[in-house]
Amino acid sequence: QVQLVESGGGSVQAGGSLRLSCAVSGYSACLGWFRQAPGKEREEITRFDFGDKITYAESVKGRFTISRDNAKNTLYLQMDSLKLEDTATYYCAAPQFCSITGWTGTTYWGQGTQVTVSS
Repeated sequence: QVQLVESGGGSVQAGGSLRLSCAVSGYSACLGWFRQAPGKEREEITRFDFGDKITYAESVKGRFTISRDNAKNTLYLQMDSLKLEDTATYYCAAPQFCSITGWTGTTYWGQGTQVTVSS
């Protein structure tokens, strides 16, 4: 079972930047970031798939960057040009199984870190 712990959330003004970190208890080829705003469903914003393929949601493409440091078992999310609508709780996640067919099995979640963007 993979354990994930996010950090780095906080309050920032629109146009600013934040970097989130996620400490992962073990190696997983597939890792991703999701977010959930109040009253909305949790949405995927970016992830690593098998073979280090990266995908981004259209809403964050060009502003957010996912990266990882395998030596430190840490996943990062660099968020630039933040907008009011980026306010949400951000979660990192990993699947039970990661293969060329995608994420399968149970999805493991961190506890989340709050990001608040103000005008």
